[in-house]
Amino acid sequence: MKLIIREAKIIDSKSPFHNKTVDILIIDGFIKKIGTSLANKENADEIKLDNLHVSQGWFDSSVTLGEPGFEERETIENGLSVAAKSGFTAIALQPNSFPIIDNQSQINFVQNKANGSATQLFPIGALTKGSEGNDMAELFDMKKVGAVAFGDYNKSQNNANLLKIALQYVQDFDGLVIAFSQDEKIKGNGVANEGIVSTRLGLKGIPNLAEELQIARNLFLLEYTGGKLHIPTVSTAKSVQLIKEAKAKGLKVSCSVAVHHLVMTDEKLEGFDTRFKVTPPLRTEEDRKALLEGILDNTIDMITSDHNPMDIEHKKMEFDMAKNGTIGLESAYGALMTVLPLEKVIEKLTAGKTAFGIKNQPIEEGLKANISLFNPEGQSIFTKESILSKSKNSAFLGMEMKGKVYGILNQEKLILA
Repeated sequence: MKLIIREAKIIDSKSPFHNKTVDILIIDGFIKKIGTSLANKENADEIKLDNLHVSQGWFDSSVTLGEPGFEERETIENGLSVAAKSGFTAIALQPNSFPIIDNQSQINFVQNKANGSATQLFPIGALTKGSEGNDMAELFDMKKVGAVAFGDYNKSQNNANLLKIALQYVQDFDGLVIAFSQDEKIKGNGVANEGIVSTRLGLKGIPNLAEELQIARNLFLLEYTGGKLHIPTVSTAKSVQLIKEAKAKGLKVSCSVAVHHLVMTDEKLEGFDTRFKVTPPLRTEEDRKALLEGILDNTIDMITSDHNPMDIEHKKMEFDMAKNGTIGLESAYGALMTVLPLEKVIEKLTAGKTAFGIKNQPIEEGLKANISLFNPEGQSIFTKESILSKSKNSAFLGMEMKGKVYGILNQEKLILA
């Protein structure tokens, strides 16, 4: 590969070319030269795009694809293509397939399926066998073949002692434990945020307490054991405060927030539209503002699409019965640009790699080219035609987006949307 990217503004605080508009020469996957008006001595291909901005490749810390077992929802091949065209050079794959990714052979299977893709796949191994919460899975074996973390997707660990042992055990090999936090007893049969909207609609509520109580418990366990803990998709103001206090104590805790929790509230449920049924549930405007503040003050480490494809049979049904989840890769950047400044969006789409032990690749001469390409300007409406995934369960349909993703350059491949 020989390529010159013309007149690209670099948004990368780790790069000496941050906020500068330059040409970038890439040969065989490495950045050979960065400068203005580079001469094309290598007879390289050239690309020049309107108002082109580039950054380190984006990373999504929570993506569900379906394969193996739920290929009708999404395949690994198409899912990685969607991620590439959505600007992501890497994703962490959740283990909630069928069978659950809870052993070495399952890790190998999904990695082999991802071979040759421009977007890299980093598997998350299940914390417990079958994600059933009873017995710890083969964590060390999975780590040896490439698992970047261990957690049971959207399942809270009710057995505090098992989580304690896991946090102690993974320290021997610098492992990361993911602890989705929602007290199942307090959640009960709830399907929506407990508040004015759920009361008005007659929907059973899930109080903020269900999340906050479990986060408090998990942070106490972390303080006792040491090690590294990741709390995904926090959704309440109090959750942000609890994590902020834990970080002030020096605990090694990271957390993420889903895009939909930053741009939507439970008011979206007025029409009983199951596209807005997610885990944790959409919360109030007060919570949404607290989450945005947590992004701005860096309490929240990363933003995830929490991409979760669902076939229509599990969404086109009564609200109480429908499955949780929305797809989010295609809409992540455009939605975030409506609520956050550009540099903060890019920071939170790249910072997650550090917590998951994945090497960052700044835009510098001599380093591998791992680059997302985008335009921060322009408005558009997210429509069905915008959806690239096999499943169409997007909560973002009809929403106004800002900016445009052009694609990625990674693994010696240029993918343009």
